[in-house]
Amino acid sequence: MGDDPTLGNPVNSSAFPAGDAFVIATPERQTVPLVFASPHSGRDYPEEFLAQSRLDPLTLRCSEDAFVDELFDHVPDLGAPLISARFPRVYVDANREPNELDPDMFADALPIGATTRSPRVAAGLGAIARVVSDGQEIYDGPLRYAEARQRIEQCYVPYHRALRGLIENTARRFGTCLVVDCHSMPSRNSSGQTGNAGPNVDLVLGDCWGSACHGSITDRVESAVLEQGFSVQRNAPYAGGFTTRHYGRPSLGVHAIQLEIDRALYLDEAALVRLPAFDEVRRKLSAIALALTDMGWDRLAAE
Repeated sequence: MGDDPTLGNPVNSSAFPAGDAFVIATPERQTVPLVFASPHSGRDYPEEFLAQSRLDPLTLRCSEDAFVDELFDHVPDLGAPLISARFPRVYVDANREPNELDPDMFADALPIGATTRSPRVAAGLGAIARVVSDGQEIYDGPLRYAEARQRIEQCYVPYHRALRGLIENTARRFGTCLVVDCHSMPSRNSSGQTGNAGPNVDLVLGDCWGSACHGSITDRVESAVLEQGFSVQRNAPYAGGFTTRHYGRPSLGVHAIQLEIDRALYLDEAALVRLPAFDEVRRKLSAIALALTDMGWDRLAAE
């Protein structure tokens, strides 16, 4: 496949054996009850997948939360782990239910119990995406279900097993845990889609309308975002995906919040290259993360 600059790391079709689907950056010692995750920044594209797709590599990459893993690569210095997917979102989406599949994409039948009628499936954005973020079809023809199952078993399942382990270990050690699920969103301005967030919102915080995270924690995250000069909105148009809904259990001491940052702040969205402002945005996100390390976690754990 060569060194196509539009790709992260094109790799062969067996690129994701056990343990290779994700990377965990760990601190020397975890000192805070925080776990950061970046499920959509993966940029290792299997050659077999590239051969299946009708789209060029740069178009495939438009679905990435490009470089979000790098924007948060400072958190181990603050005492928190960061897990990042290596596999791309268009290959298999770790922020969906694993059985959230579009039956029209497959030549054979899906297993009983598959979720085939969710809004995400209808939009072509199930666990195996039918389209990229601008709506273009990824494949010329149908897949076999065995293909989806292999991707889920090699990538999705190991990623979530590792994330769950980080959360459980953190909650066991500190009595509580906050999962910060890190994403980026297409610019409201460049896309022409103002949606509910308005044209100038820098960050959207999603806590599933308060069900996935204690309100005092969401308040503190919002305050930290505002302190860095970002504009912020809650839950619209992104209230939280599978990670937030699945792991956020405030009654059990585990909280989850999704953070979406406007790509135009740090990225040339057409060329998928970092803007000069990248380092400054990274610094501000580090300051936000630092603010979360000191929020009275002992008190929250005791509640």
